[in-house]
Amino acid sequence: MSFAAFAGHKYLNLETFKKSGHGVKTPVWFAADPASDLASDAARVYAYTTGDSGKVKRIRNNGSVRIAPCDMRGNLLGEWVDARAEIVTGREAAYADRLLNKKYVPWKQLLNFFASFRRRGRIGFVIRPAGIEAGKKSQ
Repeated sequence: MSFAAFAGHKYLNLETFKKSGHGVKTPVWFAADPASDLASDAARVYAYTTGDSGKVKRIRNNGSVRIAPCDMRGNLLGEWVDARAEIVTGREAAYADRLLNKKYVPWKQLLNFFASFRRRGRIGFVIRPAGIEAGKKSQ
């Protein structure tokens, strides 16, 4: 199944895996990269979280994830898709942040404002179809 099922949705349910193999599911905001076709193996979607979250720790340990379209409470609206997640930095993280800011106006800007008072940083990550190796950029 391709990432095309995520078109038009506001949330995806992200399942990351602990070292024990136990899955942890969390609904998150995401933005599709308009430069990639969601129906292709080059699809990319971006999400973010606080730097000290369990998601970040689990993604750093194991980039294999599953995603499914969902509502804000995590109730599934589609099928699970195997994927790979990777922490992004620098220009790619800034690009991801711009996409998310555009999709979630004004809510993301409000969260950014309140987050500026906290010491925890924000971490962006890219999610690609499972067949794409971490770090590989599509043409």
